[in-house]
Amino acid sequence: MDRTDIYEHLANIYLDSSKKKKAKSKKNLRYKIIFVVTAFIFAIFSLSVINLSHRKTSINDEFAFVIQPDAVKINYNFNSIKKEVYSIDLNHLNLARFKALGFSVRKTDANDIVYLRVELISAFNEVSEVYIKDIRSRWKSFKVAFADFKKISEWSDMARISFIVEEWNTKNKHGIVYIDEIKFIR
Repeated sequence: MDRTDIYEHLANIYLDSSKKKKAKSKKNLRYKIIFVVTAFIFAIFSLSVINLSHRKTSINDEFAFVIQPDAVKINYNFNSIKKEVYSIDLNHLNLARFKALGFSVRKTDANDIVYLRVELISAFNEVSEVYIKDIRSRWKSFKVAFADFKKISEWSDMARISFIVEEWNTKNKHGIVYIDEIKFIR
């Protein structure tokens, strides 16, 4: 073997092993990238689960049972009748585990003064009402505690909820009141 043969032989050995190392290095790099990405996804998932489990509840985190998903329109005109009523049949709903009634309300005429009567009726004909004041021309959320409905003693069998606009509780004799997001809150 002469010198050039030896150099060629050494070059082949070196280049072949170099190619193998590069291929092995690329394969290891792929595994490392896959591992890092998987570990990152797992860490984010774990942190989000831990964050959800240790989060303190606030007013916005309350559980609500929505009874009317769409906005309700009460169009009142007191020329012929003295009150307008929108009622929802609760069909003997058990509200014993809930603490409050929530809803949003607005009126169309900013100059009008409107008080809204909210009435709950149990299956035992216990009737109790609460008057909502400060109804604005922009949506405003209200939360009425069940304790404010003082005449109802048994919440396990409820018959109906009504929203009532009465002639003597408005400044103008005609207008529109919208009610939305009617729900029972725990």
